[in-house]
Amino acid sequence: MSYFRAAAVFSDNMVIQRGKPVKIWGSADTDGTRISVDFCGKTASASVFLGKWEVLLPSCEEYCEDKDMVITDGTDTITFRNIAVGEVWLAGGQSNMEFELQNCKGGADELCLCKESRVRFYYTPKNPYIDEKFFRDERNTRWQLPDEENSRCWSAVGYYFGKKLAHELGCTVGIIGCNWGGTSASAWISRETLLSDPETRAYADDYDEAMRGKTVDDYLRELTDYRMWEARWNPKIAEYYSTHTTDADWDEAQAYAGGLSRYPEPLGPRSPFRAGGLYETMLCRVKPYTIAGFIYYQGESDDHRARSYHKLLDMLIREWRYLWNDDTLPFLNVQLPMFMNKKDPPDRTTWCFVRESQLRVHLTTANTGLAVITDKGEFDNIHPLDKAPVGERLALQGLCHVYKKIPADKAYGPIYRCHTCPDGGMLLEFSYADGMYSVGEPEGFEIAAADGIYHPAKAELRGNTVFLSSDEVAEPVYARYEWYNWGKVSVFGANGIPMSPFRTSRSDGSV
Repeated sequence: MSYFRAAAVFSDNMVIQRGKPVKIWGSADTDGTRISVDFCGKTASASVFLGKWEVLLPSCEEYCEDKDMVITDGTDTITFRNIAVGEVWLAGGQSNMEFELQNCKGGADELCLCKESRVRFYYTPKNPYIDEKFFRDERNTRWQLPDEENSRCWSAVGYYFGKKLAHELGCTVGIIGCNWGGTSASAWISRETLLSDPETRAYADDYDEAMRGKTVDDYLRELTDYRMWEARWNPKIAEYYSTHTTDADWDEAQAYAGGLSRYPEPLGPRSPFRAGGLYETMLCRVKPYTIAGFIYYQGESDDHRARSYHKLLDMLIREWRYLWNDDTLPFLNVQLPMFMNKKDPPDRTTWCFVRESQLRVHLTTANTGLAVITDKGEFDNIHPLDKAPVGERLALQGLCHVYKKIPADKAYGPIYRCHTCPDGGMLLEFSYADGMYSVGEPEGFEIAAADGIYHPAKAELRGNTVFLSSDEVAEPVYARYEWYNWGKVSVFGANGIPMSPFRTSRSDGSV
């Protein structure tokens, strides 16, 4: 008797993407066995080859719910029930995408209402390497329906994105969570691809250097030692913060816990932070599930190589589209908000370059969107709590670019386009800027002469333009806006979405 199984991402309560041929796949122990899939009156089949099978069903054009899918090899049958046909998005990134609904601002109240959201969720199991536990965890996963208990640990950003889409489109929205806190984009790209470029291969070199001269046993001993330290240290940190809700100090917290943080764990073959690791153990486990596109919130862990982040992000988008065999698959990204630790030097600008990279990739890559959330950051908190606007602004990008429900000026705040230099100043022109306004005096604008030395500029909003001038700069050559990790956000579009930070030239001498 033959034996077959569908991939773990298929289960009761799943959401099937509307309007596209649907890929269903799995494994079997007998090559040549014919696997047939029946769903919504559509049937397709394929033969097992090298222990794998993949069936491509004709598309379902209409939204619907409570459908069954029957998969059979002619002898045994798998039936998945309560399936919805709607919209499916993969939610990728690091901790701010991972941040749970139960912990976000208003999350407790939202959990009481979420049954009506029409959002369903599948969380890709978080395992950094493949072993027996990996496959056991994967077999125990399933799509979840929204309710007060199930939805507690869902991505808050993913949930609010899905909720708004569901409301605007009148259909069920499925979110596939595929994220891990603290991870570089390099963890979600294959090692082979990273090695193809001198700048991105640095991430693979980090791994090779960490393992130089070590055996796997050496690494495992280091990892065991780290885990033992972590088991002692983390509870003490939690204890400190539970009693210092308003006056917490990181250095004091570390001293209370018994010493400086040793995070992150040693880099090696079991680390989730290794280049290409989660690409293999998470992303490739849910591809090529048929989806409408990707939403992505990441970049914080790549600020140490901020100037080359545009290349890493562009590589990730191309890699993910390649995995899904669709070079046009939408990719909606979150631009990093304002943030600074209270002990950071005030002139630190690493996140400026990450934000610039995110804007640059968006402007130069087709079928991408950018949710600007500079106004939603929190001082000394890398995980800002107000996630609803993040998900909703991502949804606006989807409603604009993917579903064509709203014009671009409803989805964007002002985006720098070009400039001229009339006598005594600089005139900046913006897209999506009709109705642009400032909260108080417009701040954060600077101009520089050819020497690249910036000075604060007086800014006058004139329709969809901004005129900049400074007594210190007679002949402006360069301008920039919000070129700081943390600072005031003052200029917004008519829709309340802030102007995206920018500089007029990447050769302006910014550091």
